[in-house]
Amino acid sequence: MLARADLRSFWIVLALATFGAGVDRARADDGGATLPKRPAIQANRWAEDWSVLADPRLRTEPFDGLKYIPLWVTDPKSYVSLGVTLRERFESNNAAGFGTGNTPSDTYLLQRLQVHADVHFNENWRAFVELEDDRAFDKLIISPVDQDRLDLRLAFLEYVDTFSGGTLKARVGRQDFAFDLQRFVSSRDGPNVRQSFDALWADWETGAWRFIGFVSRPVQYFDVRPFDDTSNDSFRFSTLRVERKVLGDKELSGYYSLYERSNAKYLDAFGEEHRHVFDVRFAGNAEHIDWDLEAMGQVGQVGTTDIRAWAVGARTGYTFASAPWQPRVGIQLDAASGDHRPGDGTVGTFNPLFPNGYYFTLAGYTGYVNLVHLKPSITVSPASRLKVMGAIGLQWRETTADAIYVQPNVPIAGTAGRGSNWTGAYGQLRVDYAFNDHLTGAIEAVHFAVGDTIIRAGGHTSNYLGVQLQYGW
Repeated sequence: MLARADLRSFWIVLALATFGAGVDRARADDGGATLPKRPAIQANRWAEDWSVLADPRLRTEPFDGLKYIPLWVTDPKSYVSLGVTLRERFESNNAAGFGTGNTPSDTYLLQRLQVHADVHFNENWRAFVELEDDRAFDKLIISPVDQDRLDLRLAFLEYVDTFSGGTLKARVGRQDFAFDLQRFVSSRDGPNVRQSFDALWADWETGAWRFIGFVSRPVQYFDVRPFDDTSNDSFRFSTLRVERKVLGDKELSGYYSLYERSNAKYLDAFGEEHRHVFDVRFAGNAEHIDWDLEAMGQVGQVGTTDIRAWAVGARTGYTFASAPWQPRVGIQLDAASGDHRPGDGTVGTFNPLFPNGYYFTLAGYTGYVNLVHLKPSITVSPASRLKVMGAIGLQWRETTADAIYVQPNVPIAGTAGRGSNWTGAYGQLRVDYAFNDHLTGAIEAVHFAVGDTIIRAGGHTSNYLGVQLQYGW
């Protein structure tokens, strides 16, 4: 692990190396405009396909010999690809949880290091293994999503075959899932420790249709010794999902999930949780208008208490494509149910399942539980690799009978059944810049002015600042 004193030098070396690589690639492109495109570095590294480097003309960057190591000379689809991802994020948060519960002001550094090997035995079979080391330097309160030193993040065997007019994909082992905008099912890229599942996955794609099914146990994280993470035997998550392209390339999808957990605890229920989840989503863009609409209903039981919960989410915007900086004006509306009548035998508190840690903001002040959230925004692109987004968020409770919640679904003590619906308002500024194909940076600042309900519960106005660099090879 790098000492903190070495980090500045490390990032300088990476920036110089990747800048030089970009120059080399540009020269190669000048002489070979018809060459296939190299794959982009993705958040899920297992989704990358480096088989194009079988063509030696595309090996234009340092260490490309390690991105494509042939196994069989006669089979270009048989190879090993190695890779690394390093993310460094400085965070300052003067009021985690809005300052309730005596949470201190904190300034710290989060570091995530991932190393992977992608082994393609042939065009049908492959194995993917990724190790992850997550560390929190100088953080006063370290939670399970902050630190997990040296463990197995992903390890799965995959089979892919095309027949009968479709493509079958099947995976078994430790993997991750991310649906749509990741409102409710995500790989949890916002926090330091990502979410993995030990699962059996099957996927059939034919024409405009895609069918997905999986059974899984979410990984339970420990930070006592290396390689101590395990499947959570008291937690199961299974899904059947259907996707279809409609009206051209618009996305229509729906899924059913069974969420089962032992010893679940809500303000109005506890015991074994059996939650049936029904979700539908429609997304697309046309004439510079983009939209993403999603609705979810939940029924079942927690112990002897019935579940009746729901949530909706909508994002839409218009991009002025011909204007300078191509501004996009957007509006976001989210709502999720709370429990209206404690003690009535029905719990209405919505369960956000496995939410994305940055769907609202990186600050983690807002959980997708018992809320109504309205967020107008504007995004501009002053340069080809630069995006700047400014937004104002307004937040209420769906019902005052239930608590105000912070990420992911943690109730603030002293808010249930007290105060008004108004939670507060926040301003958000985010800047994203891609230095090149490997190195990206981001800055995010959030100021959340809380309402009287949180103040009476011991909280106060909150400020967050995050500065991030991420390198992928």
